[in-house]
Amino acid sequence: MKIVILEDEPHARNELKRLLLKIDSTIEVVAELESVEEAVLFLGSNKDFDLLFLDIQLSDGLSFDVFNEVEINKPIIFTTAYNEYALKAFELNSIDYLLKPVEPEQLSKSLEKFKRLYPSNTSTLAFNGDQLRAMLGLEKKGVKSRFLIKIGDQFKYIPTQEIAYFYADRNTIYLVGVDSKKYIVDYRLDELEEQLSEMDFFRITRSYIIHIQSIVKVHKYFNSRLLVEVKPAVEEQLLVSRIKVDAFLSWLDK
Repeated sequence: MKIVILEDEPHARNELKRLLLKIDSTIEVVAELESVEEAVLFLGSNKDFDLLFLDIQLSDGLSFDVFNEVEINKPIIFTTAYNEYALKAFELNSIDYLLKPVEPEQLSKSLEKFKRLYPSNTSTLAFNGDQLRAMLGLEKKGVKSRFLIKIGDQFKYIPTQEIAYFYADRNTIYLVGVDSKKYIVDYRLDELEEQLSEMDFFRITRSYIIHIQSIVKVHKYFNSRLLVEVKPAVEEQLLVSRIKVDAFLSWLDK
């Protein structure tokens, strides 16, 4: 794996290199850049790398400025001491956003996410913007491909492919991942229903929106309803009402 680091603080840069090599000794840091100017010069003519680590606040501006000068089609992990740039970062080709000081566990998870999204993981990777958006599940304008979650002083994003279902508990909406982890999201179920892919998600009850991959079994139930088992399992019964059965079966058959 070939990595480029853009970081203007020598200590932070060296620490990041140390952690990267500790996690994966095969990593090769092919360039260490310190400024927007250096990044523009290097990235404008060098494409033989797999992953970018970008600090956001640099001595001569923000690393976002680099994108105004050169086209970057490589995946990015942002590192910063400030969390106010998270939303801007995720508008770009970023796969993660780490707050300094970077924790080894978070860094390791970010690298695993990179390997999962880019399984070939060779220096010959050359994705354009459309290909990257497709890999991250951006199907069309208005359809969400991922959710930004704040966990303490960290941010992480969860691709919709890794979501099992959403559910409402009183006035709180929860996202449940395929790994059974649960997070609060600041949406109403009605809003989610409008923004999620109709191919992948279905509003099965008033309180649940499920991903098709979460379905384990579908049983016939009395009064012409259907009983749906999902994974991770839920305590309550997920029953498809009679008026929704046809739409649900049609969705399963798409």
